Amino acid sequence: MLFEDTYHTIQSAAASEVRERGSRFLGLSYPVKSEEEVKALLQKIKKEHPQANHHCYAFRLTTDPTVFRFSDDREPSGSAGKPILGAIQSKGLTDILIVVVRYFGGTLLGVPGLISAYRSAATQVIEQSAIIEQTINDRFLLTCPYELINEVHHLFKFFPIQIKKQDYSQPCTIIFDIRKKLSPDFEKKFKEHPKLSYQSTLEPI
Repeated sequence: MLFEDTYHTIQSAAASEVRERGSRFLGLSYPVKSEEEVKALLQKIKKEHPQANHHCYAFRLTTDPTVFRFSDDREPSGSAGKPILGAIQSKGLTDILIVVVRYFGGTLLGVPGLISAYRSAATQVIEQSAIIEQTINDRFLLTCPYELINEVHHLFKFFPIQIKKQDYSQPCTIIFDIRKKLSPDFEKKFKEHPKLSYQSTLEPI
């Protein structure tokens, strides 16, 4: 079976608007990596739209299908957050927050009408978002004597390494990401390298 180590998310924030019988539904999408980011964005949006009646949302994080949250924000239960989440799940997206800000237009829509409006707002803002494919990576900490740093970088040339941090003091340390399905091959090659095997360490972090 082909090893899956990719996922889809959005590249940047986007916005759209749906109108339904006088009510305005502003769809806002954001790429996110943590619940802290989500909380900060929700606070920002509430400050930007203080007169809105509802700030409903849903988000997914990581490739674990159980890591999600949603809120109806005082709309009838199941009428807002779940339809927004459904739009996210239907596109197979993660690391994404969608907020739908509602300005009430004076006409009650009923639960079916709300479900349709919130789902439509979420779907439209996804359509306005650039969807990208990302790889699932493993992160490693490598330490080695300075005299071996050229050997390390030569080894890096054979793999799509993403260096996150490096320090060339003694001993040298490099923190890097590598695509998950390539990690076993990299570790094997590293351990078999005649100069690196006993003079360097490679640890997942």
